[in-house]
Amino acid sequence: MNRSYDVLIIGGGPAGLSTAFVCHKQGLSYLVLESGKAIFQGIANTYPQGKLVYPSKPKDAPEPFLVEELRPPDKPVTVESYLQYVQHFVQHENLNVQTEVSFEDIRDERDGLTVITSKGNFKGKKVVLSFGSNIPRELSVYGDATMVAKNVDDPTKYIGVKTLVIGGGNTAADVVIAILKAKREQNDDQPVYWAHKSETFDVNKETAQRLGEEILLGGNIRLLQGATPRIGEVDDEGVDRLVIRMNEFKQADGIDLYHALSFPMKNVIACIGSQGPVPIFNKLGVQTITCTSGVCTIAKEGERLVLLTAEFESTRKGVYVIGGAISPSFMKIAAGSIQEEKHPNLIYTAVNDASHVVDAIKKSLGR
Repeated sequence: MNRSYDVLIIGGGPAGLSTAFVCHKQGLSYLVLESGKAIFQGIANTYPQGKLVYPSKPKDAPEPFLVEELRPPDKPVTVESYLQYVQHFVQHENLNVQTEVSFEDIRDERDGLTVITSKGNFKGKKVVLSFGSNIPRELSVYGDATMVAKNVDDPTKYIGVKTLVIGGGNTAADVVIAILKAKREQNDDQPVYWAHKSETFDVNKETAQRLGEEILLGGNIRLLQGATPRIGEVDDEGVDRLVIRMNEFKQADGIDLYHALSFPMKNVIACIGSQGPVPIFNKLGVQTITCTSGVCTIAKEGERLVLLTAEFESTRKGVYVIGGAISPSFMKIAAGSIQEEKHPNLIYTAVNDASHVVDAIKKSLGR
């Protein structure tokens, strides 16, 4: 922890980069901490290849794009083209971004806040949570496994090793296909194990056809149906491993029998979907409110919405929340009352949130 920043920004998507750029223009020191390998990783992972990006704006929105530099062009472009533009923009503006940094917690200090990450601690006066809503689920076992959204970054690194892919949907199938192909092209006969907690795998017709073609070409796959990751362990050589159970048999004497396989955690890819940010809010002590009938008209009954001021500050002093993390609505404190506020999950909404939150932070810091 070498220095203190005015603003620490968690997440390098549209909201996070817009916050960084506005801080940059207004003379506030800042640092963006992004968990992915590149900025806009969430969009790269969740947008299908070739999907068009539009400068969408709600019909009832009075404001223009307040960060024009990150506004998608009027003529829709593919997500790949837009991401390339954004990457060039970040390089041109020399924005202060660190990638592959996993956010863990926030600690209160006498003179500010400390953000705890996988790459050390960072100190700041204010923290802006600008991650999206598609946060990978955790396996909830000791250790860590690679989480992917729609693809595997480098299938060739699994050549020569037994690989475990967890998940029963199209995402997992796409990863299996990519690794099978890489192994086949290198004449690698080590199998890909594909595990799912259910007895059946749920993939669409096109994906199933591509998987079948890969198997016919020689892809070596082992299906593990009804398999569940149950525990992590460290072996005698200090390697983190994942134990996955299969064929569990309940015994009358209370001593259950099951078959199990153990894989080095580095060879495990978990495609088990995403979750909203509520678990993170709970961990940070950021208050949320449960929607009830008659109170919420946008969110569903029972959903928990984060409680924010009109300036996007949470109940954790100095911590602000913007962008997709608070869509499609949040609970807004205004004029002594609390009411649900519509918040579309759009690039427009994210970049305008950033402009407003930096104005509020600058005012709070007396700048």
